Amino acid sequence: MRSTGSWYDVRDAEGEIWQCRLRGKFKFHDLKVTNPVAVGDSVYWEIEDETARKGVINDILPRRNYIARKSVHKSAHAHLLAANVDQAIIVATLTFPRTSLGFIDRLLVVAESFRIPGVVIFNKQDLFDDETKAYQQELVNLYNSLGYTCFTTSSVTGEGVETFQTLLQGKISVLSGHSGVGKSTLVNTIAPDLHLRTNEVSTFANKGVHTTTFAEMFELAPNTFIIDSPGIKELGLSEMEKEEIGHYFPEIRELIGECRFHNCLHIDEPKCAVKDAVEAGTIAMSRFESYLSMVGGEDNRR
Repeated sequence: MRSTGSWYDVRDAEGEIWQCRLRGKFKFHDLKVTNPVAVGDSVYWEIEDETARKGVINDILPRRNYIARKSVHKSAHAHLLAANVDQAIIVATLTFPRTSLGFIDRLLVVAESFRIPGVVIFNKQDLFDDETKAYQQELVNLYNSLGYTCFTTSSVTGEGVETFQTLLQGKISVLSGHSGVGKSTLVNTIAPDLHLRTNEVSTFANKGVHTTTFAEMFELAPNTFIIDSPGIKELGLSEMEKEEIGHYFPEIRELIGECRFHNCLHIDEPKCAVKDAVEAGTIAMSRFESYLSMVGGEDNRR
């Protein structure tokens, strides 16, 4: 449920929490990681001290998937952010604060690369005029057309809250988004018993990339969990080759094989099916710009 580096909060079958450490000689299962156990992992463990509610983790069950980022300190190692995730949800806003499309697209690309379904939620509907709402609807239509679940919400008016609750039901979801987009307020609306302070779900909101922060999982309802993980926002693409990035854009992936060159980067190569699609309007310019900035190694997350 929570990882603090050397201790792990493990939830037993009855829902009780035990503080566990790793067995001394722990195998890393050939995965080069700085932290062998991630929030979301299922583990074999045993009681060490019943009174103090302490235990020892002996082994990790095989993972369905995981999200990792490059370790800050060990270049060849990854840092696991979460495991066994059903969906990655990006909470965005078009104002107060504005979420850039580059940030949304980058997180969707990372989710695709780990084979985790991506979801985009545009929050704070109550703040928008008709013009902003019309633009936002274009974005919702765009992401829906690419196969992503995308809808709008407002904690103030209740719009989309039921859809949000249904989306989370029975799943383990990783929640991400800039500080101030209303993640905590949205979660509090459907799970008031959690009493999350605003920005508590975003424990990483004011921490830099290089500080040690802790991932945590919250239970919203039976079999329904959200994971807040530090570092999800800082997920870099440094592990990806330039040639690989296009594979994680569904609309570009569809056209791979139709370009003249098999290793086409869709930048200035002749007879490029992707550039033709951008010109024809079948690939959105905003998405193509996100793609180019990722291939160019620019940081388009703001």
